[in-house]
Amino acid sequence: MTYLIDRRLQGKNKSAINRERFLRRYKSQIKDAVGRAIKGRSITDIENGEKVSIPVKDVNEPNFGHAHGGVWETVNPGNKEYQKGDQFNRPRGGGGPGRGKAGNSDQTNEDDFIFELSREEFMNYFFEDLELPNMVKTQLTATTEFKNQRAGYNMSGTPSNIHVLRSLRGALGRRIAVGGSSRKHLIEAENELVALLEEGVPLDDARVVELKRLVHHLHTKLLAIPFIDPFDLRYSNRIKVPKPTTQAVMFCIMDVSGSMDESRKDTAKRFFILLYLFLKRSYDKIEVVFIRHHTAAAEVDEEEFFHSRESGGTVVSSALHLLQKIISERYGSGEWNSYVAQASDGDNWDNDSVLCRQLLINTIMPAVQYYTYVEITDGPQQNLWEQYVEVGNHHRNFAMQKIVTPADIYPVFRELFKKQPK
Repeated sequence: MTYLIDRRLQGKNKSAINRERFLRRYKSQIKDAVGRAIKGRSITDIENGEKVSIPVKDVNEPNFGHAHGGVWETVNPGNKEYQKGDQFNRPRGGGGPGRGKAGNSDQTNEDDFIFELSREEFMNYFFEDLELPNMVKTQLTATTEFKNQRAGYNMSGTPSNIHVLRSLRGALGRRIAVGGSSRKHLIEAENELVALLEEGVPLDDARVVELKRLVHHLHTKLLAIPFIDPFDLRYSNRIKVPKPTTQAVMFCIMDVSGSMDESRKDTAKRFFILLYLFLKRSYDKIEVVFIRHHTAAAEVDEEEFFHSRESGGTVVSSALHLLQKIISERYGSGEWNSYVAQASDGDNWDNDSVLCRQLLINTIMPAVQYYTYVEITDGPQQNLWEQYVEVGNHHRNFAMQKIVTPADIYPVFRELFKKQPK
């Protein structure tokens, strides 16, 4: 018997290729399992990994066997119950997950296949089919676009990239540097030769002959210096730098008035936590602006938005006025895609709700790509909802949904941000 021992060094992720192949093959089953797992956990725990179960019948591998062929009759030893030609019912399949009632049957079953997804894999499946709608200016993706930019010169490159002026300048400098001493001696020898000839020294004088020979030698030496050398060639260098792309900003507006009790505020916070995780994970170039409002609105940071306990009356238009001001001052250029997500219980002054409708239709909606309104209430429709219905009739990029219980958060979120058909 021969034993083969594989002693190759492998990292701790030596099964990464097999794992990726498994994820690709059973992608639909894993997505279904992730959807089932989401129902049993809170939004704040959404970033953790998850153990998902896949039915065994979905992971069975096909196999080939050798058939006997033809017609065979077999005799099984110990058969005291059946005779040739007897008919009996097909055995029933097992329960699988082990939640059936106890019995005395000797039938064996298989449990579901338990597969543990990492945090990264779970989030990939969780947000896979979501996107910011109406991204019509520039599509934001995880890949970075680059543009070519000049960055000095290289000593090597293609002939088409030769920089002629820079190469000639370098050649001139090289010729000056290499022939500097010879040119100096040449000038001295020529001056001395001219002085001797002016004094009447005969041409066959030894000194005159020597100076003529030296001048000829130096001229020849200087002419031997090449006009341009491969060392002088300079090539334009171009590098790829990240190309500025159109950016996106998401405005999160939350009602913290007295009519929003703790359970409704908690539901609103859970919705915005889910939205915040989605934005930060799916898009690299995006800013998030947090706005809280009761009778007055204020721009706050992330910590204050989710944890401040300030409350008061309800004037929704205060948040819309602040939203309009921030867009015009900081995000009014054509380089920004503006999105708004608003959460409220819909309780507002009647006159103020009319003002909100006018602000949205005339000013805010033409300046944003997409506006979502989530009303958190378990009662009848509020006056703010009635006014916002008219906004949706005027602008197709306005969406509304209701959240009654925390279980509605994820379905509503997916409905608002599902990928649109191309």
